[in-house]
Amino acid sequence: MDLTQFLRSRLGAARTADLKRAGFSERTLASALNNGVITRLQRGVYVTKGADPDVVAAFRANGRLTCISAARFYGLWILREPETSHLSCGNGLPKPQVVDHACMAHPPHPYLPVAGVADVLIHALRCRPELESLVMVQSAVSQALLSPDYLRSKLAGPRNGRARAVVGLVLPRADSLLEVLAHVHFTRAGLRVKMHVQLPGVGEVDCLINDCLVIELDGGTHVHHPGKMVAEVLIVLGNREAGHFGPSRWTPKWVPAS
Repeated sequence: MDLTQFLRSRLGAARTADLKRAGFSERTLASALNNGVITRLQRGVYVTKGADPDVVAAFRANGRLTCISAARFYGLWILREPETSHLSCGNGLPKPQVVDHACMAHPPHPYLPVAGVADVLIHALRCRPELESLVMVQSAVSQALLSPDYLRSKLAGPRNGRARAVVGLVLPRADSLLEVLAHVHFTRAGLRVKMHVQLPGVGEVDCLINDCLVIELDGGTHVHHPGKMVAEVLIVLGNREAGHFGPSRWTPKWVPAS
């Protein structure tokens, strides 16, 4: 692997120490620098063309991406793209247009300027709104990156009560972001919700409401309109309670009439 390929494997940027550990000499770096193959971002950091802007920003700030800014590096679900960079810099110095989180308490990403997944989630739980942090935690749990019990053990004390409550909303299994949001909104509407239910003659359904209404969560239309989603379900349930759904008068051809 040549120098350019190595840098691209690290999203376009790397520290001098990492480059030397990979076998690139000072002479090689100087030659690539003179030829315009790489540029020196700052002391101890080199970049190549097309470097990831978030990675570059982290190196510039001498910090590590965390919270919602680090979600994509671990394949975590998010509800919206971050409007500003979330970093863990650890020096307490104010940085314009940067949310500087607490120091890291866990091993960081092995080669990118990104906090470890435990710190990423702890920072998100303390920083982001409830549902935004929940979907991040849920996707990490679904990927077996860590467990809810592990997170709870890192969130002791009164100041972490809200964060522990969010962790308590994590489902044993969730195949999509929409499943997580639907479960929260349906439950808070006072409905009895069961996820991933096996129904005889039907198979597994995404969601069973009040033991009578099957919901298939196949699209993202309602992700940003939870009120409308819940209202539609309540209308159907109300019609059922009012007796508007009687036995079907249609007999399938393959079922003999009695």
